Amino acid sequence: MNSLDPSVNPHDAPDLQDRPDAQAVPGPRSAIATARRVVVKIGSSSLTGPDGHLDVGALRGVVEVLAARQAAGAQVVLVTSGAVSAGIGPLGLGTRPRDLATMQAAASVGQGQLVGRYQEEFAAFGIQIGQILLTAEDTVRRARYRNAQRALDRLLALGVVPVINENDAVTTDELKFGDNDRLAALVSHLVRADALLLLTDVDGLHDAPPSRPGARRIPLVEDLAEISGVEVTARGSAVGTGGMVTKLESVRIATGAGVPAVLTLTANAAAALAGDDVGTFFTATGRRTSARRLWIAHAARTEGRLHLDDGAARAVLGGRASLLPAGITRAEGQFDAGDPVELVAPDGAVVARGLVAFDASDLPALIGRSTYALREELGEGYDRVVVHRDDLVLEPGR
Repeated sequence: MNSLDPSVNPHDAPDLQDRPDAQAVPGPRSAIATARRVVVKIGSSSLTGPDGHLDVGALRGVVEVLAARQAAGAQVVLVTSGAVSAGIGPLGLGTRPRDLATMQAAASVGQGQLVGRYQEEFAAFGIQIGQILLTAEDTVRRARYRNAQRALDRLLALGVVPVINENDAVTTDELKFGDNDRLAALVSHLVRADALLLLTDVDGLHDAPPSRPGARRIPLVEDLAEISGVEVTARGSAVGTGGMVTKLESVRIATGAGVPAVLTLTANAAAALAGDDVGTFFTATGRRTSARRLWIAHAARTEGRLHLDDGAARAVLGGRASLLPAGITRAEGQFDAGDPVELVAPDGAVVARGLVAFDASDLPALIGRSTYALREELGEGYDRVVVHRDDLVLEPGR
């Protein structure tokens, strides 16, 4: 296959398991060994040396692994942290900055160095890269989400490795992903990946904090409910932002959307992609869903709340009913038709998210009234559903 042929459909690449040099991998890890499109995320702690500078050797090692995977017929998307960390040394900062302005400055300086190094290392293998910087705003706004999807699809069709990072130089606390783990999970669905590899500084999930004597690696998780009692920490490393909590949230998003995931040490990248028993492998638990529904569930920022009565809450939780005006008791927030809102049961629990069909200013006159009464009094158009079932996603665990 010519990886630079723009006529190649991204998912028409040959299945790795059909290649004569491919090795058969038994068990669930065969899903990553044969994956034709892989999203790989690497954290700041894996790319930063003790002096705060970019660890070029570590970066080169990851590039070598990804280049080999692409040479084997797969497509690779890289989600990388490290921009802020790469700027720490050049700016003479002793530690990772905590204030937003200095963090943005470090990201601005470091991002150029980071992508420049990636470009140089991938070029040694004849591979072009394309830089994409995202903010959470690019996912909470539907049009920008679709634009990102089109750009990524085209880059992959052209044989380019997209190198994605959060745009820390312009982001604000209110519009941050919080870490690149969640971003990687959203990207894995955005590009319809076959697997997600999370590279970090710990060898997978353990049954206790890894620093605790006797802690053992958990090699396989088939359902996240299995690890509900495992003690994990939300704190990341000194140069990173994502601890194990954020990584498990990333895994939940990916596996729930049909994408299996592996969490392991950066040094184990090649072994993990080969399907070896390293790190923790999380099997896919859900079916692939539309980008629209994943966007509603995980990427969109809700603009308001609709409080439901008991009957409406039960109907929504049943998964087959749209939300009608008669089932709403109260509306909160300022939103426009088409915005994402939360649906709240009488006990205050959020049961679902959905796209509302009315502006917030229109709802007070409709709340609690039947569609027949609304049609008789206000005419056609006011008797439609408030949230259609096709635009509604239940909260996890519901």
